[in-house]
Amino acid sequence: MPAPPPGQTPWGPPPSGFQAPPPPQAQPRNGMGVTALVLGISGVVLGLMVFLFWMSWLPALLALIFGIVGLGHVRKGVATNRGMALTGIVLGVVGLLLAVGGGVFTVSKVTAFADDIREQNEAVEAAEASAEASASAEASASAAAEEARNLTFGETYTYENSLKITISTPQPFVPDDFAMGHAKGNKALQVTVIAVNDGKKAVDFKTGLPNVRDADGADAELLIDGSGRQKVLTGNLLPGKRSVGKYAYSLPPDAADRIRVEFSPDVMEYDDTIWTGPLK
Repeated sequence: MPAPPPGQTPWGPPPSGFQAPPPPQAQPRNGMGVTALVLGISGVVLGLMVFLFWMSWLPALLALIFGIVGLGHVRKGVATNRGMALTGIVLGVVGLLLAVGGGVFTVSKVTAFADDIREQNEAVEAAEASAEASASAEASASAAAEEARNLTFGETYTYENSLKITISTPQPFVPDDFAMGHAKGNKALQVTVIAVNDGKKAVDFKTGLPNVRDADGADAELLIDGSGRQKVLTGNLLPGKRSVGKYAYSLPPDAADRIRVEFSPDVMEYDDTIWTGPLK
């Protein structure tokens, strides 16, 4: 069938007043602008949540990219949502700034927290070191005081109240026939305690009785006879005065020749001072 002449249809000329429809137009490519807007909003929202900055930078960056592409489409006439694309760009920039700010803020807070922890640890370490140094100093002072309380016979120990005590080398003692605390064959000895009050107050002897034992730890028994040679330090010793106490003890026959004498004018206030040495 031959083609109809121009302006006519196969069925004849068109009716009077008839106009042919315009050719179909392409749909606008607004997807980039819409995507940029959505991503920009997401980036800003995540950026406002400071500690989610690490999640906000990517949608913000994509919003900036898609917004620029969307503006390009608008300039080419293939898109009509210029406002969305621009808004997406702006929100993308804001989101990136928020991401950077959140990162700086988080790093500063973490650094400050780490500094606080380090300072606390340093303070704890310093306190522990100080406590150790104090304990060491106390231990050294205690050891020095302990060493100062260990003397040999004839040496003098001065107490805090300026009382001076000297214990002479123990001498052999011959008890009389009425001695108590001494068995036949035992070794009898006499311990002499010399007390001098160099202080300004009287000293009260509450426990002026020495404790005697040999080097092997065997205790000596207090010996009492009727000779009147024993004298117990008791009562008050006035300032500047001197007093002498004499005590007799009995040791087993096999006792060691080295003697240990422990003495304190008041066991409730002072530790025992120890004198050691050979039995003369």
